[in-house]
Amino acid sequence: MAEAPAFSTVPDAPRSDDPVLVPRLRAGLAAAGFTVDRVTDLVGPEAMAAWSRDQAVPARRALQRRGGQDPALSTLAAFFLLGDPVRASALDAALPTVGSRGLRRLGLVETVTVNATPILEDAGSSQEPRDPAGARDPERAQGPESSPGPARAPVGAGHREGPQDPLLRAAMDLRPYATDSSEELWVASDLGAFQRPGVLRRDHVLGIGGASTTLVQATPRRPVATALDLGTGCGIQTFHLLAHAEHVTATDISERALATTRFNLLLNAPALGIDPQHLDARVSLEIGSMLGPVAGRGFDMVVSNPPFVITPRSERETDAERFTYRDGGLPGDRIVRDLLGAIPSVLNPGGTAHLLANWEIPRDPEDEPSLTWSRGPDSWIPRDTGAWLIQRELQDPCEYAETWLQDASQQRDPEGFDRAYAAYLDDFASRDVAAIGFGMVWLHRPEAGHENDGPGQEAPAAASSPTVAGADRALPQDAAVPRIFETVPHPIQQPIAPTLAAEWERILRMARQTTPPGAGAVSPDGEPAWLDHHYTVAPDVTEERHGAPGAEDPALILLRQGAGLRRTVILSSEAAGFVGVCDGELGARQILAALGALLGWEGGPGQQLLGEIEGLITHGFLLVV
Repeated sequence: MAEAPAFSTVPDAPRSDDPVLVPRLRAGLAAAGFTVDRVTDLVGPEAMAAWSRDQAVPARRALQRRGGQDPALSTLAAFFLLGDPVRASALDAALPTVGSRGLRRLGLVETVTVNATPILEDAGSSQEPRDPAGARDPERAQGPESSPGPARAPVGAGHREGPQDPLLRAAMDLRPYATDSSEELWVASDLGAFQRPGVLRRDHVLGIGGASTTLVQATPRRPVATALDLGTGCGIQTFHLLAHAEHVTATDISERALATTRFNLLLNAPALGIDPQHLDARVSLEIGSMLGPVAGRGFDMVVSNPPFVITPRSERETDAERFTYRDGGLPGDRIVRDLLGAIPSVLNPGGTAHLLANWEIPRDPEDEPSLTWSRGPDSWIPRDTGAWLIQRELQDPCEYAETWLQDASQQRDPEGFDRAYAAYLDDFASRDVAAIGFGMVWLHRPEAGHENDGPGQEAPAAASSPTVAGADRALPQDAAVPRIFETVPHPIQQPIAPTLAAEWERILRMARQTTPPGAGAVSPDGEPAWLDHHYTVAPDVTEERHGAPGAEDPALILLRQGAGLRRTVILSSEAAGFVGVCDGELGARQILAALGALLGWEGGPGQQLLGEIEGLITHGFLLVV
């Protein structure tokens, strides 16, 4: 008998060594209609939204009322999405292609050994007739912001009693997942805190959550030859990468995570364009810590939701005591520091990296953390690497400790929770940490010929730009390698990746080294090239003017974006005058000449105004006609 492929059989993980059973499971899930839309239709959009917040009660109530209308779908929803026990006979009926025995062979079920009752055991007496007039068409899940899966339950009427029809519980979460850019998929991961009792297991395989879907939406989908999914978990980033990458390397420190990813890849092989007999032609699964498995190799794109959670260290701790899905085992934010410094070494020229990360913000007696947060990340990234960091959230040490202790359900162990909470506070105090930031990271290795003089060279001084609410640094428009750090705490348009990709291209164009410095790309006469174009205001942009009642002139002029990053820009009166004339009829040079004649400029527009306009073009407030 041939040796099973690596990660096809790992204890307590889904098994992918049966070439017949896995496709039968896929066929059974499809036949049962176990999809995002169908489950949402069954339980209702409000219950779906609650389920996405890890609240199962609304979906459970909906299944008790409506489970008899679609027994197979209801069984799978209750079993896999809510973690509720069902009878083996109900699973046999819901998935006849594999049955409960096949699910056990795949490592997806376990026998309930304590007294329990399926929530729909007596559902027949309480089912309500469906009112077609009151039914609502569900909205399709829009990428990661919406819950990628729904719920439903089994009908227990007619089940066999006794050991021949045991009560079973899901060993893994298995949910439908779809976005506008993907076919319907099914994704296995470990059960979450609301689906099982107790603290999460230390080798927990994280499923589809807010962080992973945020990264999905922030990653541009440009065609690439090679991509790296660093810390793959259940494989969600790899699934999306396969849509635009010829080959994906997925790494993780956890065998269970890689086994789960392999199972998910084979379960969804047709939708992902994979030949199950030649998985390695599209995907390589490699075990190891951080960049260790791929040292010395190059990729066109790197995507990572790394184990960035800052965790107190102990002299006596062991690897088995860490939550491997979130804890990289290093003190403070060292895992992020090392990654930001090392990832450029595995990027091919022109390659980009897209990550989520945390960073500590040391206490500064002169400034608030909101003003100093970028100092650390800026110092970690090599100077010849382009960087764009967007801080989305800022937490004090107490908030941070509570967030991650609750994430692993450690409050279910009150004494352990208190000890761990105190350890967090002691740990942050030992480094005088004032706050912790969370955000998105975009790194770029320039094409050959566009680098600065090399690592260790200081980035040129930043040129002026419009004042962006929450921005910490102006656009370095005179640098070949832009470095941008800004805070965007408000809701943004999703998916945000197209906006980020378009703006990064504009940033690169404005940031090329020119003569004179800071002018952006230049035309043959040595002046900024953007002066030769015509512009119009982006359709989502609105203007606000604020001033005292009766005042002739406004005290404050704002431009707001309704799409993308939804920035707010404070304008000078001259810049506001420029924007007000941008209807595509006159070129930028003509508008500035007219403004100069009206305002009596001597020697043309000042550098501050030029910087404001360059910033408006870069940020997408003004569009080239």
